[in-house]
Amino acid sequence: MADNAAPFGWIAVVRLALVQASIGAVVVLTTSTLNRIMVVELALPALLPGVLVAFHYLVQLMRPRMGHGSDVGGRRTPWIIGGMLLLAAGGIVAAFAVSLISDHRDAGIALSFVGFGMIGLGVSASGTSLLVLLAKRVDAERRTTAATIVWLMMIVGFAVTAGVAGRLLDPYTPARLLAVSSTVSLVAVVVTMFALFGLEGRTVVVRSGATTPDAKAGFLQALGQVWREAEARRFTIFIFVSMLAYSAQDLILEPFAGTVFGFTPGESTSLSGVQHGGVLVGMLLATLAGRRWRGRSTGSLRGWTIVGCAMSAFALVGLVLASLVGPAWPFRSTVVLLGAANGVFSIAAIGSMMRLASQGRESREGMRMGLWGAAQAVAFGAGGLVGTGASDLARWLLGAPELSYASVFAFEGLLFVVAAWLAAGIGESKDAIAVQRGATPLTRLSETRGAVGA
Repeated sequence: MADNAAPFGWIAVVRLALVQASIGAVVVLTTSTLNRIMVVELALPALLPGVLVAFHYLVQLMRPRMGHGSDVGGRRTPWIIGGMLLLAAGGIVAAFAVSLISDHRDAGIALSFVGFGMIGLGVSASGTSLLVLLAKRVDAERRTTAATIVWLMMIVGFAVTAGVAGRLLDPYTPARLLAVSSTVSLVAVVVTMFALFGLEGRTVVVRSGATTPDAKAGFLQALGQVWREAEARRFTIFIFVSMLAYSAQDLILEPFAGTVFGFTPGESTSLSGVQHGGVLVGMLLATLAGRRWRGRSTGSLRGWTIVGCAMSAFALVGLVLASLVGPAWPFRSTVVLLGAANGVFSIAAIGSMMRLASQGRESREGMRMGLWGAAQAVAFGAGGLVGTGASDLARWLLGAPELSYASVFAFEGLLFVVAAWLAAGIGESKDAIAVQRGATPLTRLSETRGAVGA
């Protein structure tokens, strides 16, 4: 399949970035605010929101299948719009379900699974197709910068939504929660519709080579082809470990702020905005410092990824100390540092992802994006369970909530050290070196066969 449309310019990239910001706006209320309300206001076990978020990530195992559909389908816009509609509806259902729990506990919990499942499917459809559209329609030399813009806008969506919603939620009532969530979902859908209007409509898709083995490959065969690529497989493992480290703290940070530092729901939601603001700063600093990424400096990408993982481990040591010292510790500053460190490693990893997406077999960009998205989803789901479950278990064993949170933060720091070690191997395979020198793994194979007379 060949795409004859002109490559996207910067205006088109910004429009896609607005869509990503809309996705982030809906998601942040689900993973942060609803989690806090269930644990603190409703006095439910922290494991419950952990299970719900894990379920929403579990359904994202559909990402590779959706990516494969994008590879062979030709149109991304319907996937993005359909996914956003499902995501927005899921956000409203989840908020209503949480507000229902106080009076109808069982019905509210059951409805929560429906809402979180809708959110997971919506993110899978819209997010994967958006990344495929970037990979297919942005010139190679612009992909890293384009991905940076898109991710920065997602963080802006996180930060702005968390900050504004935090103010609107105080004083907390179930009706106020539903009103805020519904408004955010509606705005996200409207922004997405306007951003995508006519963007892909001018695309002319020509199906060439429809009889080639790659074009006729089924989903499982295509997945196997990508998994046998050394760089794709190594990067998948790195994403899993680093995202496991990142997500294990995501669901316990706001309850930690409420339990140990006495933050209100609005204050803890605003804290999430402070953290994502730190991520934004880290991304910007890493991008400005790494302008030479625009060339073929895979080593630079690898180095910044390692630095970001190491900084994240250091910041988590700060949270361990915050657990032990209490209100006297500069808690907000530590959260900002953690966000900035996460931003550094994230933007470097995104640059590697956009570069590696086009390596290996042709017409497999969607499958690779889907595979990496699924690895992230599994890591985030497992991280939510590990973070919340370990917090509950440690509290039961140790008695003091401060010690339980400290133990979880220490474990996350260790995971980031492992992620830094894994990052050191990215771009070191023979196939990656060949691509840097101007050859793809397939051309190297062809040259080898020619040399031996195959």
